Amino acid sequence: MARSEATLPAAVGPSIRLRTAGQRRRRAVQGYLFLLPSLAFLAVFTYYPILTSAELSLYRATATVRAHAFIGLGNYAAVAADPVFHQVLHNSAEFLLGTVPVTVALSLALALALNRTHLLVAPFRTAFFYPALLPLIGAAAIWLFVYTPGYGLMDVYLRNLVGNGANWLQDPMWALPAIMLVTVWKNAGYYMLFYLAGLQTISAELYEAARIEGAGAWHTFRSITFPLLGPTTLFVLVIASINAFQSVDQIWIMSAGGPDNTTNVLLFYIYQMAFMFFDLGKAAALTVFLLAVLMGIAALSFRLLERRIHYEV
Repeated sequence: MARSEATLPAAVGPSIRLRTAGQRRRRAVQGYLFLLPSLAFLAVFTYYPILTSAELSLYRATATVRAHAFIGLGNYAAVAADPVFHQVLHNSAEFLLGTVPVTVALSLALALALNRTHLLVAPFRTAFFYPALLPLIGAAAIWLFVYTPGYGLMDVYLRNLVGNGANWLQDPMWALPAIMLVTVWKNAGYYMLFYLAGLQTISAELYEAARIEGAGAWHTFRSITFPLLGPTTLFVLVIASINAFQSVDQIWIMSAGGPDNTTNVLLFYIYQMAFMFFDLGKAAALTVFLLAVLMGIAALSFRLLERRIHYEV
């Protein structure tokens, strides 16, 4: 009897370890099964199109000719030598620098102003967020009326103030800034929600300690609020930068890339190349270039800002 009791733990131990290992394997399989729908979705709608575009960019392909001729990096060389492409890149960079910082700053200012308990806070939050609920096509149509020469709201106000208006969307100097204004108006309320959520996670004890130490509003914002909003700011910057390169709806409705390609940006140029000029090979090369730019922006944002971000534990 003593011998059997002594040998019982030695016999039970391996079985417990085997049962635990089996449970771990089942849990791992279950985890992958839960991820399978998302992985399938990404594979069909993200990875497969990327690989297909990368392959197509190596061929001379048009929508009117079924046979594709392999030309290697010929499409990339043709795109690099295209003067319209250089203008499109300049427009895209100007659009990025003109919308992202302004949108982030405005959304942060709105969140700071509306992060309080007041009777009018809820209506103001709704009013500022309302543009984000509009379809981009509808928002562009509204602003197309605002910019209409002669009877548009912008033109009427300017005539009353300074005596003359402007043909905003047909003037090469003002066409792109006019579309930038629409983009900022459309997105500021949306990003405001992220900042409001971030502000509500900051402990009130930190602000109480700052008041006890005699810190002013600017010092409190610089030392407490803005550093602790670092993760939110990084997220908003990356998303806003990606959205800036994906702008096409408002440009199609308001200017169609004109006048003289002054509002033509990268994604709209890809659309033109594929569905107006039917050059699928160059469109695929431009798509690969756009993906590389987006990944570079995301990587650069994380590299430059990640070290300065404070995460609350």
